[in-house]
Amino acid sequence: MPGFSLTNTGEKVDDEQIKQWLLELLEGEEHIYGYKNLALCLRRQRGLILNKKKAYRLCKELRILQKQRKKKNKHPRRIPRNRTVTGVNQLWQIDIKYGYALGCQRFFFVLSIIDVFDRVVVGQHRGPACEAKHVVETLLLALQDRLEPGVALPTIMDRNSLASYLVTRVRA
Repeated sequence: MPGFSLTNTGEKVDDEQIKQWLLELLEGEEHIYGYKNLALCLRRQRGLILNKKKAYRLCKELRILQKQRKKKNKHPRRIPRNRTVTGVNQLWQIDIKYGYALGCQRFFFVLSIIDVFDRVVVGQHRGPACEAKHVVETLLLALQDRLEPGVALPTIMDRNSLASYLVTRVRA
């Protein structure tokens, strides 16, 4: 670590000066910024060549690091309230989606069967049609692949009945 950084014009800037600039940024509007945004501000305002790693190190030395955000789950788990799901193969959910392929000028269908507990796709059908025979065939293949003989069968719900159940439950 050389103890300095360069500007876009090539002049050296001491780390102590960079620390002062970081503290000045924190006094202004940037008081809620993390080290990455502080580095970006210094690059834009001062023409400083400063990467996020050095900004992190300097902020750590100044003890001005923000607490790390907690990651938000992008896909919230929606376990139905009328069931207690404690393991795999207890509750499966079926969903059918369709789309239009412009190049082929036709519709396509995707049927998915998902285990609600671990969110694993246990069965899937893709094709130009999705009729009852396709649903039954996909379900039978999923049961054969996922369950041992003699094991209790899972409860199967489609997404619409699950959603309507939750809506009526909330309204009541």
